[in-house]
Amino acid sequence: MLNKKTIDDIDVKGKVVLLRCDFNVPMKDGKITDDTRIVAALPTIAKLSGDGGRVMICSHLGKPKGTVNEELTLAPVAQRLSELLGQEVLFLKDDEVVGAHATWFKSNMVEGQVVLLENTRFRPEEEKNEDSFSQELASLCDVYVNDAFGTAHRAHCSTAGVAKYVKESAIGYLIEKEIQFLGNALDDPVRPLAAILGGSKVSSKISVIDRLLEKVDILIIGGGMAYTFIKAKGGKIGKSLVEDDYLEYAVNMEKKAEEKGVKLLLPVDTVIASELSNDVPYETVDIMNIPDDQMGVDIGEKSIKLFEDALKDVKTVIWNGPMGVFEVPHFAEGTKQIAKTLAEMDAITIIGGGDSAAAVNELGYGDKMTLISTGGGASLEFLEGKELPGITAIQDK
Repeated sequence: MLNKKTIDDIDVKGKVVLLRCDFNVPMKDGKITDDTRIVAALPTIAKLSGDGGRVMICSHLGKPKGTVNEELTLAPVAQRLSELLGQEVLFLKDDEVVGAHATWFKSNMVEGQVVLLENTRFRPEEEKNEDSFSQELASLCDVYVNDAFGTAHRAHCSTAGVAKYVKESAIGYLIEKEIQFLGNALDDPVRPLAAILGGSKVSSKISVIDRLLEKVDILIIGGGMAYTFIKAKGGKIGKSLVEDDYLEYAVNMEKKAEEKGVKLLLPVDTVIASELSNDVPYETVDIMNIPDDQMGVDIGEKSIKLFEDALKDVKTVIWNGPMGVFEVPHFAEGTKQIAKTLAEMDAITIIGGGDSAAAVNELGYGDKMTLISTGGGASLEFLEGKELPGITAIQDK
């Protein structure tokens, strides 16, 4: 399925390897609050270092918008990486990323050593994919490895541009695993195959719905996007989130599902409240009859049961997007129950990054899933069938 060089196809002994990881981790008061993405990169780092590579890691953090922002320095990541890797990872404090420290280390690193460069987005050229910065990054290394699936859909200097100027390039274990599972789920799935789509907007998932209807046996739609489908069917949705421009699209998707023999399931009941707050009264009503002054905020018990029953015999599930307003505890039950159902299934379970990944990890079901994608946007674009620039740029085998 994937014809790109991987780190098992290259010899890095004695070579300087520029490794792009996704260390865009959540921080609070200078402390990392979730190190999942750092942990996910460890097998690739250990392999390159263990094979005698001299490993220079680069990543972005947050949105500094091309200026130096000390709150978004990668220094805390180097510290946490040292602890997890069991060896010191030096942080090269060059605000320009490729500076005096980086160039010195290029010539003086020892085999197996690992260092971390400063936030690539401190450079204004990074997000514009300008050749000048791509060439600077390339000047540091003999080999380029991309293992940042979370940013593989971005054509930036450190994710795509640099590969043009390096003789040898490959993908790391994390990207290889993500593409393998997501690709197999769509192109050679163990059936029945179900997809669960949630989140707020139909518009952000149009291409995904379209493509999934060509591939899946069951498509379950929940979250805020469900109310556009309900309104299109003539339901009263009160103050619920709706995209009126997509009502006709929703009707067409239901028709397409019928033509393709895909079972398309929508919620039948919904939790409603007057606002998105844990302090207001809430109740469950029929989803076709939401009072004018209320909004749908989660799927109800009957919908949870409907979805769980539909998933009973399924052998592969892809889930992207929560079933309700997960960040408000009273409106998180639908998402929790779907996560629990998937955790207990004897099936291939793929969580497509973003809020659904956060929910699964928060609920303690992370180790029960086959794959929790590290990239919400990247996994969505991959499911849509788009090329991901960070992977396209890598050499073929």
